[in-house]
Amino acid sequence: MKVLLFGEFNRTHWNIREGLKILGHDSILVSTRDGFKKVDVDIELKDPYRNPFLKKIRSAIIRFLNFDISAISIIKQIKSKESLLSGYDVIQFINEAPFDFNRNYQKEIFDLLVKWNSSPYLLSTGLDYPSVKYAFDKDFRYSVLTAYFEGKGSKRDFSPALSYLTPEHKKLHDHIFNKIKGVISNDLDYHLPLQGYKKYLGMIPHAINTDTLAFTEPIIEDKVVIFHGINTFNYYKKGNDIFEEALETIKSKLEDKVEIITTHNLPYKEYVKAFNKCHILMDQVYAYDQGFNALEAMAKGKVVFSGAEKEWLEYYRIEEDTIAINALPDATIIANKLEWLILNPKKIIEISKNAREFVEKHHDYIECAKQYLIKWS
Repeated sequence: MKVLLFGEFNRTHWNIREGLKILGHDSILVSTRDGFKKVDVDIELKDPYRNPFLKKIRSAIIRFLNFDISAISIIKQIKSKESLLSGYDVIQFINEAPFDFNRNYQKEIFDLLVKWNSSPYLLSTGLDYPSVKYAFDKDFRYSVLTAYFEGKGSKRDFSPALSYLTPEHKKLHDHIFNKIKGVISNDLDYHLPLQGYKKYLGMIPHAINTDTLAFTEPIIEDKVVIFHGINTFNYYKKGNDIFEEALETIKSKLEDKVEIITTHNLPYKEYVKAFNKCHILMDQVYAYDQGFNALEAMAKGKVVFSGAEKEWLEYYRIEEDTIAINALPDATIIANKLEWLILNPKKIIEISKNAREFVEKHHDYIECAKQYLIKWS
């Protein structure tokens, strides 16, 4: 089977591609490199207007002339590669709107690629209409919009998420769902909102390539090392303010027992290197399930604070605090969980081993690729 994977967040599609290749299928990934993360792709789409000066020119042209030079550049690149992007048995899009420009341009890109290929599918990962609507309607107990409802940050901080609720996006969403053969989710944060959608095909967990992620059993000598990697563009959406408050509490209470490493906006490969030293990794607060970065850290033997809600426990039939730590939106609860781990280092080692086994069992990239082949069939 020939498969075209369009768009990338972290290494979500890349690992599916790797699994498909091992299974003997022809697969390529076409995308930008996910901003500062600089992820791997087969065919790169470049936005030449990303530096601050050219961004200002782009914004002025949009404002006064009502067209977007970034969008036009991306569309030209796609058209110039028609021979490379045509004739695939399956095309899977990573998101309803993977680019930061007007939805009409995104519809044009979607329609071009659907015209050139067979069997279009959508992967629900990252924000999209179903998940943002579910969050906005407060059907989650807490969500990526909780900080917005609480008045944290600025309107600009949440405009990317809220853009999925605009009439322009809803029109694009309806158009895409009319054209695709099916939509697949890859964790519970996207699975739950899609319940009841006619074309929903179910969840395939994030595909993780554990072959490239060496497990290291934690060695805890004098201090427990905690890593907090901040993406400033998603600071409130990920609950980084709550993590920072909890870490301040731990630092003041157990300063002689902990080392805290904080980074900002690291490219993907530097981010992975940066957390190698840690025992505990702070991932995100407003989630029910672990995202891609959390799972890679778990595969390497880190104790991760992320989504690990009761729905996740029930889905995988596991016990609380045995695989990952549920990062509730409460700095005191997070600090108490951290203190429990720091004072019980054997528990860190136990959870570390369990986390690796969990990722190998439920997130193996080859097994996940097999599941995609079944759903696409």
